[in-house]
Amino acid sequence: MRVLAISGSLRRASHNTRLLRVAAQAVPPPAKLELFEGLKDVPPYDADDDIDPAPEAVRRLRQAVAEADALLIATPEYNSSLPGQLKNALDWASRPFPDNVLRNKPVAVIGASTGAFGAVWAQAEARKVLAATGARVIDVELPVAGAGDAFDGDRLADERLNRRLAEIVEGLIEAVRDRGERASDLRIAA
Repeated sequence: MRVLAISGSLRRASHNTRLLRVAAQAVPPPAKLELFEGLKDVPPYDADDDIDPAPEAVRRLRQAVAEADALLIATPEYNSSLPGQLKNALDWASRPFPDNVLRNKPVAVIGASTGAFGAVWAQAEARKVLAATGARVIDVELPVAGAGDAFDGDRLADERLNRRLAEIVEGLIEAVRDRGERASDLRIAA
């Protein structure tokens, strides 16, 4: 089982990328979490460029999402919403609609910000966008506020947040298993 992790932040020292690295520790073997590193390369969405073959960075994004069993997205909050580059990537991944790579894909959204609210609005916006694409959005959030001081080495400093992050990862993996069982039930019924 493969969970694709996408950080909505482009910063080298991103708190959200660090949050995804902490989340990777909660993924039980043999499942694994892989960080998508190409967000900065995805060009601005333009329907005129949405052709076959797609731009190379878009092809890599779509392929990474298609090959993943689930997505874990960590988003910062910019001006009370999700970052433009993350929204842009979701726009590219949502095409062609309705048969896009996000369709029926289990997705959880978490987030960290240096502010007091832990990117809750950005997480809500991301869940809304993902639901519109047809993804199977898990209704959870993990607001990591004061992100500059929220980490203790390779863990979150607040043990409750560590447990909650592990529960979210566990729930995401369970959603993948449920999806597989439902697909098996449909094949048997057919």
